[in-house]
Formats: sequence, C-alpha cells, structure tokens
Amino acid sequence: MSSAARRSLLLLLAPLLLGCDRLADLLELPDPQKEALVADAEGRAIGSACRHAGRSLEDCYVLNPKAQKAAVFAGWREMNDYMMEHKLQDVPSQLVPQPAKTSPADEGEDAPAIVPGMPFTPIKPSAS
Repeated sequence: MSSAARRSLLLLLAPLLLGCDRLADLLELPDPQKEALVADAEGRAIGSACRHAGRSLEDCYVLNPKAQKAAVFAGWREMNDYMMEHKLQDVPSQLVPQPAKTSPADEGEDAPAIVPGMPFTPIKPSAS
C-alpha cells in the first residue's frame, strides 16, 4: 500500500476513531465531562458516608478538603433524608486519632495495621 493510500485511509477513519470513547480511554485523553461526573459522585459518596457516621457537615468539609462542597452537601442531605425517613441511627466511627510516630522503633508488636494516608488508627479490640 502506498504512502498516499495510507494517509487517505487514515483521514477517512479518523472521524470514526476520534468519536470512540474506548480510543480516548486507551490514549488516556482527558475528558472534562467524565471527570466532573466522577468528582460529583465521589463528593456525594463522601457526604453520605459522613452523615451515616454521624459527622457534622463542617467536619466532613475539613476532613475532605479536595471534595466539591456542593456534592458533599448533596450527599450528606440525601443520606440525612433517608435516615430520617427510615428512622436509622448513626453508625459512629471505630477509629481514633493516630499519634505521630518519631521512628519505626515506636511501633510495637501489637500495633494495629495502619493504612498509608489514613489519619486514624483502628481501635484494637479489648481482650475481656
């Protein structure tokens, strides 16, 4: 196939390929509309989880500064309405603030697992 024929074929197929979402995903092209939908969904999930855990809306904003406040509020409000309608109680968090560590030697054998980026340590069940 000649070079001119290849170019012609590519020019004919280009509009079809550029409209394909899968091609955009393969090439990792940014899609602002898709990113906005994902950010909104994540914000709603964060707000919903905060309300379910009994956190105030202000605490939720402080703990999730990168989340869209409008989406967080919408998720918080939706969960609040749902919980009021079904007479559900808060499910408080079982995490406690994690103290700052100065060295790896500070970690004891019985230290609970710490997830990177998590500002809290799971509460260790008491042996009764």
